[in-house]
This record gives sequence, structure tokens and C-alpha cells, in this order.
Amino acid sequence: MSSSPLTAPPPTTPTLASMRGELDRLDDGIHDLLMQRAGVVTRIGAVGGKGRVALRPGREAEIVRRLLRRHTGPLAGRVLVRLWRELFAATTAMQQNHRVTVCDTDPGNAYVQCAREHFGALTPLHVHGSPPQAIAEVSAGNATAAVLPMPTDGESTAWWTALLHRDEPRIYVVARLPFWAPRSEGAPQVQALVVAAVAPDPSSRDRSLIGVELPPEISRARLSALIATAGFAPGTIILRRGQDAQTAQALVEVEGFVADDDPRLAALTDLQRPPVVLGAYAVPVDGETA
Repeated sequence: MSSSPLTAPPPTTPTLASMRGELDRLDDGIHDLLMQRAGVVTRIGAVGGKGRVALRPGREAEIVRRLLRRHTGPLAGRVLVRLWRELFAATTAMQQNHRVTVCDTDPGNAYVQCAREHFGALTPLHVHGSPPQAIAEVSAGNATAAVLPMPTDGESTAWWTALLHRDEPRIYVVARLPFWAPRSEGAPQVQALVVAAVAPDPSSRDRSLIGVELPPEISRARLSALIATAGFAPGTIILRRGQDAQTAQALVEVEGFVADDDPRLAALTDLQRPPVVLGAYAVPVDGETA
């Protein structure tokens, strides 16, 4: 008498309850890792790993880029960016009294929305009607950073010219907003720069801002040529003519990270004063790729 062949049991179809249980286990694991990460941040703060100002936009940009490069699956990359922006805001607040000031004269409060998007829903914001007021809070130590409108040609006031004086504490541009694209429907469309009382930290892809004072007869094309001759790759140049017609000021964007001691700065000639590094920012990412 022959025995019946063994048959595999029919596959089990996951139930809704079992899948929800799996999600609960995953959520617990994510929560455990978040608590472990917070513990590491606390230890970094205890040894002074971030210095006087617990803000490292370059480091944050590199973390986001690295995660986007390894990201797969149906979860949109821009969601990943948003999750980590909230995480960065929370861990920065663990290390110091984290507060951001915003210059916003937009009727729809677009700059406040942009600041919220970048610095988190729970970060205290103080809104001012002018850039000098916002910068003054950073200088006084009342705010970690200030969000300011992107400089443009022809503006009646230019907040960036104050950074040419290198007053103490030294204020630098450290980030550009928004950090991610493409922009979702309803997202703020304004462009802004972030300044703080700390030198910017480099990432793998940066642009730097150099401020110069020059004779008013020097054209934009001539200035661009001077920048290129010194070894920089110039981008946008904003010119501002002084009312006394004796001087002009320019904000020059260049490729790469430029520190105060960059030897190429000494090669910039035909200026009225030595050039000043006003800061740098990590190039914003596409929300779906690094």
C-alpha cells in the first residue's frame, strides 16, 4: 500500500490585524532608534561637539543627501526630507535654547511658512518687519538664526552689506531655503537665506557668498572676470551703487566652499577693500534624489 505524497499547507493570507501588529512592531523599533539617537546627541552636547551655536546646516545637508541616495520603495523622498528636518530641529533644541527669527513682510507670511518648513513645527519663531531687526536678535544671542529674504538687484536696502563690517559676533550666511524641491502645491515659493553667529560648515556641494567694495566704474562683467581670474567660478552677482557715487558694493556667489583663509581671496585686486566671505550654503536637493 503506497503512502500519499506530502503536500505543503496552503499559504496563509495575512489578516488586517496581523499587518497592523507588524506596523506596531516596526513603530516600536523606530521609536527605540529615535530614543537611542537622542542619547547620542546628548553625549555630543556634553562634550561640546557643536560649540557655542548648535547649528550645523552643512552636516544636516549631508545626512539628508546620504539618506536620499540609499532610499528605495514607495515612500516619497520628499517625505524623508521632512521627517529629518523635524528631527534636526528637535535635537538642536536639546542642546541649546533654539529660537529662530524671521523677517517677513509678505502678506501671506510666506517666509514664516518657509522657516516652519525648515526649522520644524515646534521651534519658537519671532517675526520682524525688517532684516536689521531680525539680525539684531541673532547678534544679541536671543535667536539661533534669522531667515531673511534672498538679496536681489535694485532693492532699496541690502541687509547683506552689514555683514561686510565683520562686527562681533560675526554673522554669516549658513543656509539657503527652501532646501528641497520640487515644491508641492501650496508650499511657500519664496527664496531665503539663513544667517547665524557661527561660521558655515561645509558639505559635499556648496556655494559661497563673497562681499566686495569696488570703484563704481567697474562693471558687472569686469567684476566677473576678476573673480574668475582669482580662481573662482562666479555665479550670480548683485551690484549696489552707493548714494555718494564714490563706491559700489557687490554680492558674488561662487561655486564651492570658501573659508576666510582661502588663498584665492588675496588674488582679488582692483577693489577698494579686501573681499569678505559672507558665508556659504549647501546646495538644495531634489526631494526625490540626492
